[in-house]
Amino acid sequence: MPSIQEALNLGDLLKYEAPNLYSRDLATVASGQNLAMGTVVGRAPVTGKLSPIDPDAVDSSAEAVGVLAFGVDATTGDRDDALLIARHAIVASHALVWPAGITPAQKATAIAQLAARGVLVRTSA
Repeated sequence: MPSIQEALNLGDLLKYEAPNLYSRDLATVASGQNLAMGTVVGRAPVTGKLSPIDPDAVDSSAEAVGVLAFGVDATTGDRDDALLIARHAIVASHALVWPAGITPAQKATAIAQLAARGVLVRTSA
C-alpha cells in the first residue's frame, strides 16, 4: 500500500507566537520568486523587500529578519501580502527553508540573527 505524506503546515513550523498577532508583520516579497513556507528571509537595503537570505551579500540582505509563515508566489510581480514571523516566536528547525549551499557557520549566524529579533529556532518533532 502506498503511503501518503502530508506537506508541512503552519503548525509544523510555528511552535509558539505572542498573543494578538504581535509576532507577525505584513511584508513585500520581491518579484521573480516563489518562496515556500518557512523560508528564512532577508530585507533588501533600498527597497525593503524580502528575499531568501544571501549570506554572501555585503548589505543587509545577508541578515535574517524573519521566517515566512506561508508560501508566497511572486513570480509575476511583487507581493505585498507576505506574512512574516518577525518577533517573539519559536519556530521548528526542521521546517525552515535555507538557501542552497549555505554553510553550517552561515546557518548558525542566521539563527543567531533571528534570536536577536526574538525568533527562536528549536529542534522539535
